[in-house]
Amino acid sequence: MQIEQLIQTVAIGAIPVLFAITLHEAAHGYVARHFGDMTADKAGRISLNPLHHIDPVGTILLPLLTLWMGGILFGWAKPVPVNFAALRHPKKDMLWVAIAGPASNLVMAMGWALVYKMGLMFPENYFAGPLLGMAQIGIQINVVLMVLNLLPLPPLDGGRVAVSLLPHRQAFQLSKVEPYGMFILIFLAVTPVLGLILLPLVNLMFKLILLIFGI
Repeated sequence: MQIEQLIQTVAIGAIPVLFAITLHEAAHGYVARHFGDMTADKAGRISLNPLHHIDPVGTILLPLLTLWMGGILFGWAKPVPVNFAALRHPKKDMLWVAIAGPASNLVMAMGWALVYKMGLMFPENYFAGPLLGMAQIGIQINVVLMVLNLLPLPPLDGGRVAVSLLPHRQAFQLSKVEPYGMFILIFLAVTPVLGLILLPLVNLMFKLILLIFGI
């Protein structure tokens, strides 16, 4: 991608990317507070202010690199601190805290699909082009974040969901993977494996959302 084109894409994509990552993390904190854990609330992380959630690598550098290289657009923010032991029913409530992030991305993806639909209704409008570009990036980043985070690998949200749903013995065995989870994910990311896992699921979800909104 040419520098001029990259700058234009960054200008259009900054808002949907920041919203996708910020609301994902804030959703975890909000649901954790609902179920009794005040850790994120006391840390000021239940906030829509992106500055409270930005990770220099995951929120800025990685999305820029993936845009420039033309790969799958994804990234991450600083994880919201959650003390699962402080939840009223730790094993059961962990499910809802974990699923809150991907659920927020699904809602945002559908919201951006609605924006895209509205942009198509007024093609002669001066803002239609940038709005369509912004909406397309919004759908993409939210679908990718949702699918990626639902992989059953601790500490990803899907790993937390699996730990919550599995019987205690199997849940304990899976939870022991957590210290190595990010290293496993990075290894998968630098090989074709992660793309082979994510792309079919991302494409399927992308097509389903477009089908629902008749795009």
